[in-house]
Amino acid sequence: MVRMARLALAATLLTSMPAVAAEPVPPPPPQVPAAAKAPPPGGHFDPAAATEAWLATLPPDARARSDAYFEGGYWLQLWGFLYSLGVAWLLLGTGLSTRLRDLAEHVTRFRFVNGLVYGAEYILVTTLLAFPLTIYEGFFREHKYGLSNLTMGGWLWEQGKGLILGLLFGSVAIAALCGFLRAKPRTWWIWGTVFAVVFLVFIVIVAPIWIEPVFNTMTELKNPVVRDPILALARSNGISAHDVYVQDLSKQTKRVSAHVTGFGGTMRIELSDNLLKRTSLPGIEAVMGHEMGHYVLDHIYKSILSFGVIIFLGFAFLRWAFAASLQRWGPRWGLTGIGDLAALPLLLALFSLYFFVLTPVLNTVIRTDEAEADLFGVNTSRQPDGMAEAALQLGEYRKLHPGPIEEFVFFDHPSGYNRILMAMRWKAEHLDDFRHGEPAASPAASP
Repeated sequence: MVRMARLALAATLLTSMPAVAAEPVPPPPPQVPAAAKAPPPGGHFDPAAATEAWLATLPPDARARSDAYFEGGYWLQLWGFLYSLGVAWLLLGTGLSTRLRDLAEHVTRFRFVNGLVYGAEYILVTTLLAFPLTIYEGFFREHKYGLSNLTMGGWLWEQGKGLILGLLFGSVAIAALCGFLRAKPRTWWIWGTVFAVVFLVFIVIVAPIWIEPVFNTMTELKNPVVRDPILALARSNGISAHDVYVQDLSKQTKRVSAHVTGFGGTMRIELSDNLLKRTSLPGIEAVMGHEMGHYVLDHIYKSILSFGVIIFLGFAFLRWAFAASLQRWGPRWGLTGIGDLAALPLLLALFSLYFFVLTPVLNTVIRTDEAEADLFGVNTSRQPDGMAEAALQLGEYRKLHPGPIEEFVFFDHPSGYNRILMAMRWKAEHLDDFRHGEPAASPAASP
């Protein structure tokens, strides 16, 4: 709900983007380990040995830190899920949700306004109850592992903006959803699916363009050393972009990132200033090729279809689970039916249970698209060593070499090991391009 709120407010805040006066030149190309260099003609190149050589360039303490951070995230998923169930139980079991509903219904006889008021109450109360876990996960833990650049004041300001946006627009979404549930008591689960999918489309296609300017400044990339190869890659893959934009993500985090976002006339190529400052040009090209892969391979539409099916099955589960829960606990909690505003915590708790159980499925859907984009990225950029460099940078907060079951359950991206192995396998098939120690010029970057 907060994300949707950010989207709506950002539509009024998006302004023209000023140019950067001076931009850093990317670092020199990555130092390729000996085992990952192209051998002389007739020599043997082992992609697995090259992958291990790349992993060995990361200091042991840094690798241990990233493993600990990512593995701790497994437990946070569990504790976050249990915490959300606890908040739902507190709202329902203590009668707080029914009191919030009664208060909302005393405001006016118009049901939509009742939903708005209850939605605002619900967002405020759940934000307050979840705050201890939120501040640990979002601030203290990020600083413990050296990933955040925000002061406490800056972090609270970011959270405050999100809360205000949630109150303004999240309550509208809650009111609209509850209106569908009241109006269609027999087929509410079908209409709920339609509402959720429409909301998903709204977020996936439009939100990246409108949300980000609320929290970060976008500036046009002027440095031709970086801009021109990126635009050449875009043109060679049928992406009609004329500019590249830089997001000042460094004010919040040390992570590197990039996007090809939007739809139609809102399509835009973005990279973070962290990527620009920390990653070599081959690495930047590999990352941008990956992001363009998502766009060219229509992953947006495929993801909407995949998650639409998952959401439909989720609402089918809700139809049964809510009826069973209401029959058992409804009278004790003062709930009257699916259209009861006070039942929202129960509905969301059951949906949370469904998605928690489906975590491996959801991760696999996303990870499959990411693997396809990786392969597209190295094929179009022809920068396997740049791909390896970027994978190691992402490995600062992602475990680099998990077991296969661990990767299946917990990873929504391929592990760093598998990403580098893919790049080295590609390199093994194109060794002539690297015989002289430098990669051949990408066809996309040629005049």
